Amino acid sequence: MTVDLYALGWSPALAERAARCGARLRPGRVVRADRGVLTTLCADGPVRASLAGAVLAAAAADPAELPCAGDWVLVRDWPDGRVTAEKLLPRSTAVIRRTAGKDSTGQVLAANVDTAAVVEPVHPEPDVGRIERLLALAWESGAQPLVVLTKCDLAADPAAVAAQIAEVAPRVAVLPVSAQRPGGLDALRPFVAAGRTLGLLGPSGAGKSSVVNGLVGGTAMATQTIRRVDGKGRHTTTYRALIPVPGGGAVLDTPGIRAVGLQAAGDGLARAFAEIAELVAACRFGDCRHEAEPGCAVRAALESGELPPRRWESWQRLNREVAVETDRRDARLAARRAGWRRQRRDRGYARP
Repeated sequence: MTVDLYALGWSPALAERAARCGARLRPGRVVRADRGVLTTLCADGPVRASLAGAVLAAAAADPAELPCAGDWVLVRDWPDGRVTAEKLLPRSTAVIRRTAGKDSTGQVLAANVDTAAVVEPVHPEPDVGRIERLLALAWESGAQPLVVLTKCDLAADPAAVAAQIAEVAPRVAVLPVSAQRPGGLDALRPFVAAGRTLGLLGPSGAGKSSVVNGLVGGTAMATQTIRRVDGKGRHTTTYRALIPVPGGGAVLDTPGIRAVGLQAAGDGLARAFAEIAELVAACRFGDCRHEAEPGCAVRAALESGELPPRRWESWQRLNREVAVETDRRDARLAARRAGWRRQRRDRGYARP
């Protein structure tokens, strides 16, 4: 079996970077990661590779450095038949959510995707707050965000639903699709052309696996029937997987996301709420609290009906969450620096 790596997204820039790492290493794209073992697609086909010590050390210092589906790695073949992933190549994009717990470290959900699609079912009705949160995550990744409305065969007027969602997705295309209708996924095919990767983000039961199967033309991912009464169901995918698409390109499916924590850095939230960010910038005072200050563009927009209260409340809620994460990150860095100073002092490196 031979694999066209360029059809999977390999590039001259990556090839140049790989060449500097030595001739004994060859590239592969991670299609799945399982507890320290990667399934990669190399030029000669699928290869199972364990993580080398250098990769494990980098991941111990920063969990975001752990290879995941979509990553490009350099693998090495050993005389005894072992294969190890020796180096993680730089990512062009990364969808990272904050993990639960006090550490609030980042978990990479998908790497090197060109388009990050927020997948939301129209039946029984879309969750607008979830779409806003996932769009902030998609913008933060560096990929091009997209909203994909699934199960449109169950909606009386999919175009009307798409128009409503477009109001909370500024500067983002909103595509109603159906995996059950012939040609129902045609609007997504340009996003999985040769060399391009489409990442799917969404909750359990949103229809992500059905989208994957429809694009690939087979049963690449297992699915379960969704109850017609309430639209609920259970997604059988419990791992992230990159699936090549016939003719080139790939689609990256993620498990159903129950909770998405936003990271502290970046401008993903501002871009997901672009119209509010513009209003905030237009306020007369830079430290405006948007309560009773004169010249507040936000209050004026709320009073005129230009800015829906629900949208403003969602912006405030997510900003508070990011502020809390910023405080946690700063406290974590301060504790780490204090630990380094103690180590230097204990080793006799402290200044007199």
